Amino acid sequence: MNMAADDRAGVPEHLRSIHVLPQQMEWRTTKFEGCEMKPLYVDRETGLLTVLLKMAPGATLPDHEHVFVEQTYVLEGRLEDKEGPEVGLSVGPDEYVARPSGSRHAAWCPEGGLMVAFFQMPNKFFETNGDVVDFLGADWETTWGAAYAKATGA
Repeated sequence: MNMAADDRAGVPEHLRSIHVLPQQMEWRTTKFEGCEMKPLYVDRETGLLTVLLKMAPGATLPDHEHVFVEQTYVLEGRLEDKEGPEVGLSVGPDEYVARPSGSRHAAWCPEGGLMVAFFQMPNKFFETNGDVVDFLGADWETTWGAAYAKATGA
């Protein structure tokens, strides 16, 4: 069934598809130098997040924990574990990796990369001063704590 945009007026908001045009979106800078993203889907209530992630050659995602499962599909370049229990794991174009809940590492793109990442809940990044932040540098607990509590019943 092909539905024109005007025909969607009668469809309740919670039943509407979310259609985005990434090629028309601006890249957003993140807290991490050389890492930019286009948020494709964000649900602050549940923590569900899907992003198009672009990393410059040598860009690093420092020490972070996967709160719940993270899935990444690499479109271009290579994503490698730089630190952590799987140092050297390398995921290239047209390859996929799923990171389990609770896993912790640092990753980088030695030659740059473009990927789609799916998060059940955004990662926790650990700052050297003890702060725990999200991908944009916001306090993780303040931004995502309520969604985490709801998801875990804590």
